[in-house]
Amino acid sequence: MLDINAVAVFVQTVKTGSFAAAGRRLGQPANTVSRRVQQLEEQLGTRLLQRSTRKLSLTGAGREFFDRCVAGIEDIESAQAAISEGNGEPRGTVRAAVVADFFEFFPLERIERLLSRYPELKLEFVLSDAHIDLIEQSIDVAFRAGDLPDSSLVARRLSDSQNHVLAASPAYLRKHGSPATIAELAEHDCLIAPAAQGRANWRLDGPEGAVEVRVGGRFASNTLLSQVRGVRAGLGIGLLPQSLIADDLRAQGLVRVLPQYSRRSGGMFAVYPTRRQVPRAVAVLIEVVESSLRELLGASSGSGCIEPDTASRHPA
Repeated sequence: MLDINAVAVFVQTVKTGSFAAAGRRLGQPANTVSRRVQQLEEQLGTRLLQRSTRKLSLTGAGREFFDRCVAGIEDIESAQAAISEGNGEPRGTVRAAVVADFFEFFPLERIERLLSRYPELKLEFVLSDAHIDLIEQSIDVAFRAGDLPDSSLVARRLSDSQNHVLAASPAYLRKHGSPATIAELAEHDCLIAPAAQGRANWRLDGPEGAVEVRVGGRFASNTLLSQVRGVRAGLGIGLLPQSLIADDLRAQGLVRVLPQYSRRSGGMFAVYPTRRQVPRAVAVLIEVVESSLRELLGASSGSGCIEPDTASRHPA
């Protein structure tokens, strides 16, 4: 009879892409994982993985075996999690993917309180604005903002869509003037993310409906906070979340530009790779992030589950 634990090790190796990654996921040395897979191959009498110095790849038999086993192993893992966590506390390691400046907005004190409450919980955050594949990087949950392209992932909405507005510092406007029309934005320094052509398309909603303008500038950065700071420093006009710069606008440290135009974003989502039961450890982290968003945005957050094909493996 097959060793179910060995099958689970094989499934995890395929899902993570290497013995080392599977070992980190399972809390085992990489050589132990490799040996378990080799023993499984010997028991089956066939090679499941082709090994090279650079990567692992499935054989034809390995692909068929994986496809037949993965759902069953995930069911067993979900059942185990449901039973072990039913009357217990969240435990284990949760890997979360967030944007690079996440902790500039999210209070680390919330993390401290969460870890103090659950001493057997461990959190690993992957901070990056680059595209991350949840399966390949062994990510349990990703927190993503904006409109999500289609994929097989599952998303839960944590906050309603946000209003983005055009804003600049008084110093910038005194020096360069204020644009009178959307088209004039193309003649100004606008803060965008680095782009191959040095320019970006801003799509805005205004009195005449949706309009689009191609903008660029001499300062580009790939994190939201750096763009906010750039606008405050007088580097140009930014298209920024209104909730994030509300205090600046009230204090007149920033000024709305073309206030009849704005853009709605898709809100904030928790994205995870499977529809199966979300482990309790993942759920409590999502709850903490959601409650913090509610306070930050000053409004009640949305909730609920969005069916597959509304979340992305490759965030913008």
